[in-house]
This record gives sequence, structure tokens and C-alpha cells, in this order.
Amino acid sequence: MTSSNRERSSVATEIPKVTLQIAEDISSRYKYSVPEEVEAAGFQICASELGSIVEEKDAKKLKDHGGVEGIAAKLSSSTTRGIADTEDQLRSRQDIYGVNKFTEAEMKSFWVFLWEALQDTTLTILGVCAFVSLVVGIGVEGWPKGAHDGLGIVASILLVVIVTGTSNYRQSLQFRDLDEEKKKISIQATRNGSRQKMSIYDLLPGDIVHLAIGDQVPADGLFVSGFSLLINASSLTGESEPVAVNVDNPFLSSGTKVQDGFGKMLVTTVGMKTQWGKLVAALGEVGDDETPLQVKLNGVAGVIGKIGLFFAVLTFSVLAQALISQKIQDGSVMGWTGDDALEILNYFAIAVTIVVVAVPEGLPLAVTLSLAFAMKKMMNDRALVRHLAACETMGSATCICSDKTGTLTTNRMTVVKACICGSIKEVGDSGEALKARSKIPDPAVKALLQSIFSNTAGEVVFDEEGRFEILGTPTETSLLAFGLSLGGDFSSERREAKLIKVEPFNSLKKRMGVVIELRGGGFRAHCKGASEMVLASCEKVIDPAGNPVPLDEATRQHLAQTIESFCSEALRSLCLAYRDMDGSFCVEDQIPQEGFTCIGIVGIKDPVRPGVKESVAVCRSAGITVRMITGDNINTARAIARECGILTEGGVTIEGPEFRRKSAEELTELVPKLQVMARSSPLDKLTLVRHLRTVGNEVVAVTGDGTNDAPALREADIGLAMGISGTEVAKESSDVIILDDNFSTIVTVAKWGRSVYVNIQKFVQFQLTVNVVALVVNFSSACLTGHAPLTAVQLLWVNMIMDTLGALALATEPPQDELMKRTPLGREGNFISSAMWRNIVGQSLYQFIVICYLQTEGKDLFQLSGPDADLTLNTLIFNAFIFCQIFNEISSREMEKIDVLTGLLNNYVFVGVVSCTVAFQIIIVEFLGDFAGTTPLDLSQWLVCVLIGFLGMPIAAAVKLIPVGSKETQPPRQG
Repeated sequence: MTSSNRERSSVATEIPKVTLQIAEDISSRYKYSVPEEVEAAGFQICASELGSIVEEKDAKKLKDHGGVEGIAAKLSSSTTRGIADTEDQLRSRQDIYGVNKFTEAEMKSFWVFLWEALQDTTLTILGVCAFVSLVVGIGVEGWPKGAHDGLGIVASILLVVIVTGTSNYRQSLQFRDLDEEKKKISIQATRNGSRQKMSIYDLLPGDIVHLAIGDQVPADGLFVSGFSLLINASSLTGESEPVAVNVDNPFLSSGTKVQDGFGKMLVTTVGMKTQWGKLVAALGEVGDDETPLQVKLNGVAGVIGKIGLFFAVLTFSVLAQALISQKIQDGSVMGWTGDDALEILNYFAIAVTIVVVAVPEGLPLAVTLSLAFAMKKMMNDRALVRHLAACETMGSATCICSDKTGTLTTNRMTVVKACICGSIKEVGDSGEALKARSKIPDPAVKALLQSIFSNTAGEVVFDEEGRFEILGTPTETSLLAFGLSLGGDFSSERREAKLIKVEPFNSLKKRMGVVIELRGGGFRAHCKGASEMVLASCEKVIDPAGNPVPLDEATRQHLAQTIESFCSEALRSLCLAYRDMDGSFCVEDQIPQEGFTCIGIVGIKDPVRPGVKESVAVCRSAGITVRMITGDNINTARAIARECGILTEGGVTIEGPEFRRKSAEELTELVPKLQVMARSSPLDKLTLVRHLRTVGNEVVAVTGDGTNDAPALREADIGLAMGISGTEVAKESSDVIILDDNFSTIVTVAKWGRSVYVNIQKFVQFQLTVNVVALVVNFSSACLTGHAPLTAVQLLWVNMIMDTLGALALATEPPQDELMKRTPLGREGNFISSAMWRNIVGQSLYQFIVICYLQTEGKDLFQLSGPDADLTLNTLIFNAFIFCQIFNEISSREMEKIDVLTGLLNNYVFVGVVSCTVAFQIIIVEFLGDFAGTTPLDLSQWLVCVLIGFLGMPIAAAVKLIPVGSKETQPPRQG
């Protein structure tokens, strides 16, 4: 039995060996053959082979091709110099491997939009009515007289469809333009040995791409070199745990994000041939969902539509009952003629058009128009809206949690002061820096330059003409510029020492560290970061003679006071330190956190942006509280906040660690007074935003630029990412991208948000007035007189004015400065305010009284008689009703103010819409009588109709004097 077990064990041991041997034999038989067209173009590998290596993470196949260096060679590239950027080379590469763009869904043509507009149910019913009217009319009265009503309805339907289709088509073009702006993403790549900034859409296989924290991986590729590179691949795999990418796992996929570290990547496949491209092709692109306001207004439209349907059925019943009663009285109830059929059909058409007028289809259209108009204008004002809902939500914002660097400040950093060897020196320009260097001992200068040039994620690159450019974050570039001004040589310093390990800067550690191997032997760690934190890790300091000496309490206090003095001058301070390592150092080891020698402390100036103080004051007057959240020292934060006008009397400043220790009850008391948070972590920012939204019930806007800001940007009601300094992760998490990184632009976004909200309110007020009057007039007339004064064609024209034209006129009003002197709506505000109801009721009452008077006394007033008296009177009623809407449209430009004419002539869209409405009304009355059921009017009758409409304006002004305690008239609350 023992022998048998031994045999089994032997077989079990041999099976994996045999299997591995077979696999290796099969693999060795596999030999890749280069396609002829690829070889003819000068390359040794095709796109499908490259795609299979990365997509399948096939390390064996990668090895067969000679590893990353072998792949680069087969792509006629180099891992150090990249590809040659001659025009022929680039064109040849594009022909073989494609371009780094995704195939987009073909844009719908204008005719498709017309077809979609024609799908409206009520228009379909009216189309059926028109067809039946044509058949019956021509059969009874012959051509062309019998076709007038039917053709009139057809013409009205076509007009509605053309205007609606054209409007939607124009908006789709606008959204497409904005979508193109969203896709403008830049990356740094090496071509022809030169590192340069370029669009991700210009990348080609063979390019060497430089990746840093927050970047989106722009194509599929292979890891060349780097440190601590962690990739968040959740967009592809759904796994939230980051993946370490290194020499052992060199595969990088398009669409993933760099969570930590930095590195270089060789691009292998681009565009639709990448994993992300295949995913996009499989899923297709998803557009914006409806915004909350659109959803809310769709609900309102549904309710009003049901009310309109009820009145339509009632109107048809009353009109039909009146006809049947008349036939009973005449004794002809059993004898129905073609005229009777036309009359019933006309009643049905009127009922359908009451539904058309009652259903406020213009509400969602007004929202779309207003949002599209605002998005386009905000683009001109340097704000790119990624999500439609942000436009309207920003108008309700009650609080802005702003980042400091790059938003309130210019993000153009310069080292202006330095404390080295115990003394503070001015180093703001190259002259001062060289003068300071002459007073610093050589060992201290050498340690300082080594720290600046070794411990950096930035780079100094030279072009073909020898001019240099500093690449990296603003902090890195300011330090590198300081090193160069001291006479340092970036390239020679990098050659002097070999980089062994890098721990990139992140918001939790607030420091960056590297370990280098010195040319003379031994290892040295360099560290830089938040001054008080790095200084706490130091045990020694460089003295005035340039020698490292123990850091005594007096010197520590002097350095602490130096940090405080820098910060009180609104300078950002960084401490630089080094430590010589005993013995050897392994890459897997952590960089020590203590035992360092302080080289010096630098003060970096980042000037406050022009106009920030004024913008903060505007926010305060608008009832919007501005809070500053920064990772900087609390003294720096206070100084900047005071300069910007954020920190006021009674305002609270706090540091992140202290904020974290607060209980829920303490936070409830603290947060309303909190104006500045310093030394904050991403979790602190998230906690504050969450508390403001839930406990404080605030509508919160958050600004951010880093990967660490992404959670707070997502949590906020409106996330505002910086377009210049912002990482791709921050931009992906945001709703609006501030293209110029300027706080003033955020205020502009808030003003446009309020404008969108108010414009839609204006339109709703205007439309509901028309709804109420049209419904009540037709229903009451049908009940009292047995016929409706407004025909189907006339009601369709009213619907045109009310929906598309009204939306165009009122939803495109530009914002006014007065909007920023009102309190924000917040979460609790009602969309239809008391002031709106007051204006709707007042105007509707006036119009209803006027039309009722014309119906009863119109013939005497205008001295009408003869067979055409009824037709003329109905034309006058229709004409007066239309002019009431035209002047009411002007009155609706302001819901509170008496003066509605200010800025009217500057709004070309509004003037154009009103002019077109008047012109078309004249054409309908004077020239389209047979189709529209009208008759030409004389000059005096026209003047009376215009006067009736005009009188609606003083009536509207008088109604506005009635106090209703509306929210808009309250003074702004103070933050």
C-alpha cells in the first residue's frame, strides 16, 4: 500500500511538470508573423497583436516580443525618446494603428427631429380631425371652400412641428458643441526626445506618456518606469481596490485612473481598439437625464393636462348637446346633413385643441431652452457645464466650500523667502537668489539643490533651441525655479544620484519622500512637505557654517516662529530635510519618518486673484456663505481668508485634526460659524459637506482640483472642478468645470443658475395665465352661447405663442445683477411663488373680464351688424386675446419690479420673437381668413385690440403693488 501511495504521489508531482512542458512546447511553436502592410510601413507588430497582449495581460507573449523594450523597437519607438514626429511617420502610424478617438453615434438629422415632433399624441388626433374635415368638407361644399378648415388645421400642425423640430435641432447642435469641449483632455508625452503637452486624441502607438496622480490613462499601454503607481480600474473591472502597476505587472488600460504615484507608459493600442473603446462601442453613449426641475414640471404639465382633458370633454359635451337640442326643437333630430357632421367635427377639433392649449408642453421645452442658452453663455464665461441639472441647482446654492490654491489664489507660485542656516533671506528674483547663495556655505547649498532636484515630481526639459521649460505642479515648478535661480543644474544633479524609491505626495501624509543612492556610495533620504510636520521629524539642523548640528529647543522655537511669520504674510511654507541611511536600503522598506536634518524652510507666495474680494462680497450680499477649506497652515489660511473677505468678525477657524475630534452636537453648534478649515484631509472636507447638506439643510457647492477632492465633489449638490489645475479624476467627479480656475467665474455660474430658475418661473407665470384664460373662455362660452369664440386653428396659434415662442422669448433672458441681491431659494423654496400666483390671477382676471365684455357688448361697441357680425366679433376677440398675450409676455419679464422695459432692446431674441408674433398675427387676420376663421379688420378695430392688450401692462404693474410677502423681497441672510 505504501508503494502504491508513493507511485501516486510521484505521478501527481510529475503531472504539473509535464503540463508545463507541453504548454511551453506549444508556446515555442507559436511564431508571430508580421502582416505585409505593417512591415511595409516600417513596423514589426500589428494592432491586434498589441491589443491581445494588454487585454489578456499576456506576460508570456510580451516576453516573446522582447518585453517593453522589444515592443517599443517593433513600433519604431524608444522608451526614452518616443516616436519621431515627422508628418510622414505620424500619417503612416495612423494608417496602420488608427487614431485615439472613439466612434461617435451619428447625429440625428433635422428631418428626424421633425418626425419626432410629429409624434405628439394631440397633434396626431388633430391630424385625424384635419383628414376627416377635408373629406367631409370637400364632399359637402366642394373644392376649395370645403377644404379651408381642414387645410387650416394641417397648416397649423406643420407650423408647430417645424418650429418645435427646428428648436430641438438647434439645441442638439449646441449640446454637441459643449460635449466636444468636455472631451478636451491634455496629457504630457515624450516625442523626439522632448517632453510636451498634447491632446490625448493626438496620441499614437509608440508614444511615451507621463502619468501622475489624478490622470486618466489615455490609451492601452505598457509600464516603462515609475514609482508607487497605483491604478483605479473600477471603471473597467468594477473592483474598487487599486492595482499596483510595475515591471512585473506592466499592463495599463484606457479609461482607468491613476490613484497614486507616477510613471511612464508606452502606448500600444488607441481608440476603438482599446478595452475602453470596445466597452463604449458595446454600450453606446448615454446622454443627460432629465433635470430635477424638468421632472417636476413634467408632473405639473401632467396634472394641468388632465384638467384640460376634463374641460375638453365637458366643452364637447356642452356644444354637442346644444346642437342636438336645436335639432330636437327643429324636429330634424333624425335628419343629419353634411353641415351637421362638419359642426360635430368642429366641436371635436375645438375639444382637442383645448387639450393642446391646456397641456403646457412648453414647460419642459422652456427648461431645455433656458439650460442650453445658459450652458452656451457660461461657456463664454469660462465655465463648462457637464451635467444639465447643475445649471438650475447652482441657482439655489446657499453655501460655497472653496479650495484656496488656484481658486482664490492665482496658482502661480514663487519662492520669495527662505530660512537657510538660521537666517531668513529674500529670494523673490534671480538677483536676490544669487546674492543669498553667496552668503550660504557650499555644503548647505549642495544639500539644498540635491533636495530640490531629487525630491520632485517635476522636470526641467529643454527644446531643440536650448530653451528650458519647467513641468509639474505649481508647487514643484516654484521650487525647481528657485533651485535654478541659485545656479543649480537639474540634469547634472539627477545624474549624480540614482533614484531608488519614491513616496509621492498625498493629502494624508502631507509630505513627499525619496531615497537616492549616492555616487560615492551610501543612501540618502530626502523629505519635503508641511513645515510643522517635517520639522517634527527633524533631530538636526544645518548651522551657519554648513554643518549638521543637533536641533536644540531654542533653534526649534526659532524655526517654528519663522514658519509662523511666513504664514502670517500669507506665504505657504515648506520644510526640506534629509537623512543619511545607515547600511543598505531595500526598495520594499518604508522611508523613515524621523531622524532627519533640516536643510531649510521656504516661503512660497501665491497671490490672491484680482476680483476675488469683490466676488466674495457679492456672494455675501446674495446670502451665499463662502467657506475656505485648505490643507495649508492655519495662519496662512487665516491671512488669505482675511484678504479675500471670507473671514469676518465672529467667524471660526479650525484645523482638520481638531474638527475630527468634535462630536455631532459640537459640530451642529460649530459649523454655522465655521469660515476657514486648515490642515484638512479629504475626509474632513467630505464630513463638512455632508453635515451642511443633511443637518444644515444647505444646498452646497464645492470646489476642488485634486484626486483627494473627488469624494466631496460627488457628495456636494454642485461639484466645481478646476479646469487648469484640476486632475481628470476631479473633473470626472464634478458637475461644472471652471475653465479659468477663478472664483469670480463660480459667482458667474451662481448668477446664471439663478437666471435659469427665474427665467423658467417667468415662463411658467406667462403660460399658466394663457392656460387659465383659454380654458375658462372657451368652456364658459360653450356653456353660455353654444359655441367657442376661438377656433381650432386659432387655439393652435395660441399654443405656438404660449409654448415655443414664449419659451424662446422668456427662457433666454440674460442674468441681471439684481439677482445676486436676493436670498437663495435653498431646498425649501416653492417653485411657483406667491408673487407668481398673484400675477397669474390678476392678469387672468383682467383678460377674462375683457373677453367676456367683448362677447356680450362687442357688437354694440364696434357697431357690428349684418351676416358677418359674428365672424368679425370673433376675430376681434381672437385679436385682442393675442395682443393681451404679447403685452403679458413683456410684463412677465419681471415678477416683482414695475419697470419691465429695462434692457428689452438689448435682448434680440425677445424683440425678434415679439416682432414675429405681431407680424404673423397680422398675416393670419388679414390674409388667412378662410384658414384661420378670421376676417380683415379696419385700422380703428386694430388700434382697439392693441389698446386692450396694452392696458394689461398697467394692470400687471398695479397688481405687483399688492404685497404677498414673497421670498424674493426679503433681505439676504448673512452667513
